[in-house]
Amino acid sequence: MTRLWDRGAPLDAVVERLTVGRDPELDLELVPHDALASAAHATMLESIGILTADELTGLRRELAAIAHDARAGEFVIDPADEDGHTAIENRLTEALGDAGRKIHTGRSRNDQVIAALRLWGREALLELYARTITLISGLADLSARHAETTLPGYSHTRQAMPTTLGHWLAAHAESLTDDLPWLRRAYEHLNRSPLGSASGFGVALALDRPMVAELLGFDSVQVNTLAVQNDRGKGEWLALGAAVAVANDLGRLASDLIWLSSDELGFVTLPDALTTGSSIMPQKRNPDVLELIRAGAASLRARHGEVGAIYSQLTSGYHRDLQLTKGPFLEGLRHAADLTRATGAVVEGLDVNAERARAAIRPATGATDALYARVAEGTPFRSAYREIAEDPEAALGGDLAESWKSRKHLGAPGDPATTSALDGLPQQEEWLEEQRQSIESVRAALGQA
Repeated sequence: MTRLWDRGAPLDAVVERLTVGRDPELDLELVPHDALASAAHATMLESIGILTADELTGLRRELAAIAHDARAGEFVIDPADEDGHTAIENRLTEALGDAGRKIHTGRSRNDQVIAALRLWGREALLELYARTITLISGLADLSARHAETTLPGYSHTRQAMPTTLGHWLAAHAESLTDDLPWLRRAYEHLNRSPLGSASGFGVALALDRPMVAELLGFDSVQVNTLAVQNDRGKGEWLALGAAVAVANDLGRLASDLIWLSSDELGFVTLPDALTTGSSIMPQKRNPDVLELIRAGAASLRARHGEVGAIYSQLTSGYHRDLQLTKGPFLEGLRHAADLTRATGAVVEGLDVNAERARAAIRPATGATDALYARVAEGTPFRSAYREIAEDPEAALGGDLAESWKSRKHLGAPGDPATTSALDGLPQQEEWLEEQRQSIESVRAALGQA
């Protein structure tokens, strides 16, 4: 096993441990994507005369085997290899001789890792996108079923006005819908080919960069070779930022559910399968999953900040600092998808106690609806406000719990079109399927389906 940069000089053991870091562990997830990018790069090298047709055939066959082994958990990155790039090249050289020694022509580990990270990242973003759509649909379905389930509305954690469970659920669904364009924009940013930029300054060969971009299903080439290197860290930061937008909304939903499912309120109940018990108090069922979703959002914000702090103060070009953005990026996007999936399971298993929610409404929460009833009859707002303030609890006649029905304007609890913002989900699902099919076509074309 040899390092790609090794010229025979010994390396201090502490420095080796520091520079290798977690790459042998983290790169195992990147190996299939590295192999895919290498197959496209090799195809281009054959087209410009660097590789023979037979060499290309052997490389693509061996790269497909590497990708298969990596997905099966059977590919090994030895610490002596430093990283996945070296492990792949060593295996290619061992199996194919000079063809393996030629594979690195026209590229650096710098653009090689960026390509692998972008190929991995676009799949991770699609996974998060899909799970977010599934969660939005679950919230919307539950919202429709509880469009007339009365619920106290809160501000400052105090009862404010009567609302509905459907209105509250639709609010969370719409917030997550707002996050989908963030994820798509991050996807578009990553979906550009960096290959051929090498270490940031190109190489003295007639590389066909657009060909590689097309082979890998990228939307375009990121043109300026130095800009490619300057994007390392930035692309990861943008993708994590989009994931943070989703996670923040999940954290708020989790906090609401912890509150609404408390012993004192009990408007909703979590299924036993999603709660845990106490080691000392036999009666308790704890909302641990919701607390960890909330904490997971905080953890993801920290990961996002970590990447931003690492890359933002660097001068142009590659710096080894950027190695430390890999872990937060891979683990952060994976964690965001897990948080979304866990939240979906909670929403699917919620049990609603409509009678308890309705009974919890305090008489004074009808004061604002009583105020506007007087305004509708011609009383100036401020005069009506003062009149109601004298005795808020006695202000509203009729069924207090149904007063939300008087608020019928667009988006209010009494508006049947409250969930209309979710109507665009079929188009979002169509885009998602198009991207997934594109990625599958790329794998098939390069022999790695």
